[in-house]
Amino acid sequence: MQIPSFTQNPAAHFSWFLKLVVVAAISLNLFAHPAQAADSKTTLRYFPSGPIYEYRWQLLELALAHTRATDGRVRLVPYTEEISQNRGMELLQAGEINVIALGTNAERESHMLPIKIDILRGLIGFRLLVIRAADQARIAQMDEHALRQQLILGLNSQWADVPIMQASGFTVVTSTNYENLFGMLAAERFDAFPRGLNEAARELEERKDSYPQLVVEKTKALFFPYPVYFWVNKNDTALAERIERGLKLSLEDGSFRKLFETYHANEIATLAKEHRQVIRLSNPVLPEKTPEPDTRWWWK
Repeated sequence: MQIPSFTQNPAAHFSWFLKLVVVAAISLNLFAHPAQAADSKTTLRYFPSGPIYEYRWQLLELALAHTRATDGRVRLVPYTEEISQNRGMELLQAGEINVIALGTNAERESHMLPIKIDILRGLIGFRLLVIRAADQARIAQMDEHALRQQLILGLNSQWADVPIMQASGFTVVTSTNYENLFGMLAAERFDAFPRGLNEAARELEERKDSYPQLVVEKTKALFFPYPVYFWVNKNDTALAERIERGLKLSLEDGSFRKLFETYHANEIATLAKEHRQVIRLSNPVLPEKTPEPDTRWWWK
């Protein structure tokens, strides 16, 4: 750029100087915010995170991809701090977490906004029993009445299935720490740790060196209606609408089902070959008019 002579043309010099200031300001802004300049994605923080929850967030990614053309790009980031479910819900209401994926009950629906599409198709309500291997023969001989009367279950005190099990006649021992429950079971503090069909084997595989005495019980299963939803802040209706629209689109084109079956193929195949006594439980904390889970993708 040719610099004009200030003495010959002061107005031209001022115009040139103004242009230089504007160019410098734009350049400084780009360098000060390189990520913003390069990527205009919206960031959404989610909870809970970890291997057993991977499918849930892949499904959310799928739903958001179906609405990208109209609603823009999104980057999903896990909330990695160790917190309880109750704390996670508090942070959602405070705006520090944007999306959570948990089972429903009436209290949760009064405080948060659910997207009422069961992302696990009833799967999480099909509970296998993690037990001590030495108890396999004893539990296999129990009928339904004996199971309810004699078997002591272990659960996290903040999980929504605690009142379900208690209402069904089970004695429940609780801990506020999920990881502690494996040690408590090994130490004979209770008899069985009910885990979802998609959780039990994976969790034991991850802990086989620490708890080699723990196994999945072979003859029994519990089942109760327990839909799992994505939840957002009560005021974030735009995000709720986007997620719902994306889930419906993925249901229509079959990509939702394909992802579900890909992630749960081993569990579905194993269940088809087993002959378990399935004990059906009611869910007294389920909100009114909640439909029965559609399990046809994995259990007919």
